[in-house]
Amino acid sequence: MTSPTEFDLPTPFAWRHEVVQDEIDEYNHVNNVCYVQWFDTTAWEHSAALGLPVARCVELDRGMAVVRSVIGYLRPALLGDQVEVATWLLPGNGRLRVARRFQVRRAGDLATLARAEIEYACIELTSGRPMRWPAEFHTSYRPLAPVIEAYATLPPL
Repeated sequence: MTSPTEFDLPTPFAWRHEVVQDEIDEYNHVNNVCYVQWFDTTAWEHSAALGLPVARCVELDRGMAVVRSVIGYLRPALLGDQVEVATWLLPGNGRLRVARRFQVRRAGDLATLARAEIEYACIELTSGRPMRWPAEFHTSYRPLAPVIEAYATLPPL
């Protein structure tokens, strides 16, 4: 288990966000749909940082579509909370699919609020059909060696 100052895996890509009123539901906490939006934003930001912004994916006529999501909600996020959404690319076959691990934590006390693993498949954007990765995906969507090693020791969600 990691200490409260560490993320679950090494070398995270993290996106920070302040919880706003539009994300608060009738139970006075962040609605679960917002976490999915945060995962999506973080994945896009990470992809762009790896050299594959959305514009490049459109040029290649390839993109990654969600095929499976597993999310564990642990604690609520509240209005005004600063959250950090971290992501890592996970080991996989690297021909058609890729998976990401996500961890959401509150910046104030470093409490983990949620964890997720989301699997994506490469598609041809114009047809929606599954397609093998283009060369640029192979270059950009590789999990880091320390992540591969540490991930092997994590319990499943």
